[in-house]
Amino acid sequence: MHATIVINIVGLTPALIGPHTPNLSRFAASGCLRPLETVTPAVTCSAQATFLTGLPPSGHGIVGNGWLFRDLMDIWLWRQSNKLISGERVWEAAKKRDPAFTCANLFWWYAMAASTDIAVTPRPIYKADGRKLPDCYSDPPELRGELTRKLGTFPLFHFWGPATSIASSQWIAEAAEHVLETRAPTLTLVYLPHLDYGLQRLGPDHPEIGRDLAEIDRVAGRLIERAQALGRRVIVLSEYGIVPVTRPVHINRALREAGLLAVREEDGGEILDIPVSRAFALADHQIAHIYVRDPSDLPAVRACIEKLDGIAHVLDRAEQSGWGLDHDRSGELVALSEVDSWFTYYYWLDDARAPDFARTVEIHRKPGYDPVELFLDPKIRWPKLALAWRLIKKKLGFRTLMNVIPLDASLVKGSHGRTGLPPEHGPVFLSSEPHLVSQGDVEARDVKSLILSHVFDP
Repeated sequence: MHATIVINIVGLTPALIGPHTPNLSRFAASGCLRPLETVTPAVTCSAQATFLTGLPPSGHGIVGNGWLFRDLMDIWLWRQSNKLISGERVWEAAKKRDPAFTCANLFWWYAMAASTDIAVTPRPIYKADGRKLPDCYSDPPELRGELTRKLGTFPLFHFWGPATSIASSQWIAEAAEHVLETRAPTLTLVYLPHLDYGLQRLGPDHPEIGRDLAEIDRVAGRLIERAQALGRRVIVLSEYGIVPVTRPVHINRALREAGLLAVREEDGGEILDIPVSRAFALADHQIAHIYVRDPSDLPAVRACIEKLDGIAHVLDRAEQSGWGLDHDRSGELVALSEVDSWFTYYYWLDDARAPDFARTVEIHRKPGYDPVELFLDPKIRWPKLALAWRLIKKKLGFRTLMNVIPLDASLVKGSHGRTGLPPEHGPVFLSSEPHLVSQGDVEARDVKSLILSHVFDP
């Protein structure tokens, strides 16, 4: 076996590899670079599940970063259990070929309850008084203590939210170095999310992206160098390319105005009432799963959505099969946006009626993905001071709402989720072993077999 590391640099595209990325440029020149054809939806959980199983979302069941759990009648995003994935994982296939094979999953999604040998994943501590404390989960449990003593507490608030920075990717990369040196797994999966933040905030064409590229290039370059010094084969890939966007599509507001979406009032705010709604959308970047309670409403729901500006496709169950999305977890309808558009989860018609969590970083209570969580509200005169004051009160044990997130979807300048982008703006696959990678584009469903060939082929 040949020990291999797979480094997932989120948002990396061929067009972004250049003057700001000398380490990645050298790595590509010494090995190979291929465009990667991703899946629909081109979002983190779906793409990673395809990389690991070789199946489309219709096969592995991860139809987005979240979906409606129909038995609970509740939306859940960013679940962490590996039991949610169907299909044989790459490490399970490898163990069949050689029982001595071992695998470490460092921050790829669905790391908990997996059959890997090593796992580390974000896991905040939620205290009874409302505080959320940065932390991570590890298997074996003692690894968390080792990493915390060596690197400090996992910088959760730099991993997502308005304070995101290179610190979280740096921590993950250094954790990977520690695992390589102390556990020596046969396969190491590493997730470096740093590029995702600036590309969504500013868009891929903004000049400040050069700084983000230089930061991730430094972190990834050191990890590649260390891995190769330890005799590892190296794969670098990404899940999707991020495109400039100018148009948020408020799909749930349209459904509400049509009398199809229902809300209930809670303490002056409005909450999406899933059991009562005839139709609602789970917005996830440039894709939206629309759940329709009564099949007789399908024509009306489809007509409501198709007339919105920014809609490229609306797929019924039969049409979803051609996109690899025909799964029970998918909505009765699936909407895909135009390339320059993306879907908000907003369902209220008056910002004064928005629920309290709408102005916070709250990835588990919002019925959809919210990239506006990357911004501090520009209406707050002294935003950093306001944030610091709220943090101080929390540390003193007071209940405090971290309501510093705006409700202005126009702030978002980059998004993803669609396929069919020009190759230079789509995801990428790089390898230190060009003889193992054929010419032409790499299909997302072929990544599993390519990883196995890096481990087992001469």
